Amino acid sequence: MEENQDFNLKPENQQNEEQHQEVPPELNPTMPPAQAAVFALIAVFLIYQIGAGTITLLIFGFDLENANPNALRIMTAVGQILLILGPALLFSKLIYNDIPRVMRFRLPNRKQIAVFIFGLIILVPLLQSYLYIQNYIIQQLAESSSFFHKIKELTDFFDKLIEESYLILLRPESVIDGIIIVLVVTVVPSLCEELFFRGFIQKSFELRYSPVLAIVLTGVFFAAYHFNPYQFIPLFIIGFYLGFSVYVTDSIVTGVILHFINNLTAVLAFFIFGEEDIVNTALSGDSLSTHLISFTLLLVVFASVIYFINNYSNTLLKNRG
Repeated sequence: MEENQDFNLKPENQQNEEQHQEVPPELNPTMPPAQAAVFALIAVFLIYQIGAGTITLLIFGFDLENANPNALRIMTAVGQILLILGPALLFSKLIYNDIPRVMRFRLPNRKQIAVFIFGLIILVPLLQSYLYIQNYIIQQLAESSSFFHKIKELTDFFDKLIEESYLILLRPESVIDGIIIVLVVTVVPSLCEELFFRGFIQKSFELRYSPVLAIVLTGVFFAAYHFNPYQFIPLFIIGFYLGFSVYVTDSIVTGVILHFINNLTAVLAFFIFGEEDIVNTALSGDSLSTHLISFTLLLVVFASVIYFINNYSNTLLKNRG
């Protein structure tokens, strides 16, 4: 099946050079790629989000706060490896019979990594400012409308459940706990989620749709997968950026590194500053203005980074041979 390449990320002269390179054999899926992606998403949702969640409750009960936190952490990591990474590799083998090409197992060069890390450094505080603004608007709507107030109450309920489950995993009581947390919350998800979403899912969508649509769809499912209502848009943007980086560099390693840095930043911030409840933070007019200015400035810088990658990839990024 021919891969759609209408997401033009390279100057014309570099594309002409690549036309003379040897084209690798095309993937021959045993089922339509888009259907394969949807099937995998449903399967992983059922076996990991529902199946693993049910098993956790059966083992530890509903009082997770009094459960052994390291046992919970290890079970979470094992569940991700077996029920997210495992299906990604299995489906790649059964449907495409070519795990390396589906997963894009190749090393990007240091310039590729550096430019996307710089973009992530801008993106993280940008999304933080966005969250303050978003939740301020939600709060104002809830105060002015009973309909939005009821929606916010329901959303707050789910947000609290998710937050409490994460806090159980993130609170260290020793150095050993801290090391286990870093492994479980940063290393394991970076590998498992990237190989599943930016590996199997995005590649499957790319074989059916344009690269832009494939990255968008993957980002939407990635955000929905985390079941965090307030974080949906930031998670989608992060997911889109990860997908964009993997597509441009043609390497899953880029996505894994960026995902790891993003998660590690959040974990270290929690260790240093503790919990910060953005959802219920009341912003004054002055603080809202500060976040609006910060958001605007960071957005301009981030847009400039994306523009630079798109238009000068021939000098910054090596070709995708």
